[in-house]
Amino acid sequence: MSSYSLVVFDWDGTLMDSTHGIVSAIQGACRDLELPVPSASEASWVIGLSLESALRRAVPQLTQAMLPRFLERYRTHYLLRDPDLQLFDGIQPLLGELAAKNVRLAVATGKSRVGLNRVLAATGLRNVFDATRTADETFSKPHPAMLQELMAELDVEPEHVIMVGDTSHDLNMATNAGVHGLGVTYGAHSPKELLECVPQAVVDDVPALREWLLPRVGG
Repeated sequence: MSSYSLVVFDWDGTLMDSTHGIVSAIQGACRDLELPVPSASEASWVIGLSLESALRRAVPQLTQAMLPRFLERYRTHYLLRDPDLQLFDGIQPLLGELAAKNVRLAVATGKSRVGLNRVLAATGLRNVFDATRTADETFSKPHPAMLQELMAELDVEPEHVIMVGDTSHDLNMATNAGVHGLGVTYGAHSPKELLECVPQAVVDDVPALREWLLPRVGG
């Protein structure tokens, strides 16, 4: 059984129940600009990518000239839902249990630095994580740069790292960085999509995530 000393979490759809808010914001911005509105499945598939990468996939009719206006409308729709967004039940105590086992904790997210800092402050988790990376600081998933940079910063070898995420982008990033991946099915991508990435395991809820992780971390 592997022993992980660094657990890296995706944010949206893994730690925070924000998938529906992101989908609604993409769809709402499309309506505002009179663009074709992607389905919920099309919009949720791009969650985890940098915002601009996501929009190129979900809204292919969006031109560069339209992008600033679209982003303004997207952020307006998203922030309207922001007060309602919560961590998944059980996530906060799980992070505490991991930290108590002297495990290093990190975040690798498609959010911007401004967006991540906002939710870290709102959830009181700013000091829980040893390091974080956002999509506007380095390459977007599934490029391995986020994980490579986190491993270098925290001085942890790949064999002691696991990436936890709800999308194939997270799990493919893990593969590309030479680390293990763990999929969660309660976020954006289907169990089938996650299993196709051949992670160590796929779990269906936070209690199952806790049950899988805790025996495999620390000394």
